[in-house]
Amino acid sequence: MRKEKTIDYQIKKAWHSISRMYNAYAARYDTTMATGFVLLNIDIETGTPATKIAPALGMEPRSLVRMLKTLEEKGLIRREVSADDKRFVRIMLTELGKEKREIAREGVISFNTMIRDKIPLDKLVTFFDVIKEINRLVEEENQKLKAGEIEEEL
Repeated sequence: MRKEKTIDYQIKKAWHSISRMYNAYAARYDTTMATGFVLLNIDIETGTPATKIAPALGMEPRSLVRMLKTLEEKGLIRREVSADDKRFVRIMLTELGKEKREIAREGVISFNTMIRDKIPLDKLVTFFDVIKEINRLVEEENQKLKAGEIEEEL
């Protein structure tokens, strides 16, 4: 099978194109797509528990630790340790973090508006149905792999 005919190739190619576009947009504001993605997943008012961010982003906790350290060094976030339980850390946005979050939000809205203006609603509905089903199937497969139910290679 030619790579151009595989589902994963098309998904990855689309995501890389989107990622390059977001990074070009973010670079104008001295930030990155990855930074914007993290900032968008932190509650603007109450912050977000550090343990909830990685799963929301589909990231490994190790990768998130490095990212949060970088965001803290840049003054975009601060960590608040719970007075009741020192193991509980809430990630809060600084004023600069809120500004960068808003820039990321505007970029996402702009991209989605452009797509919605150019692709008919019925096609988008079908796309969302298909991608939701793909995600469900992949998650099922991941669970089987973790449980050791699948011996042969994919």
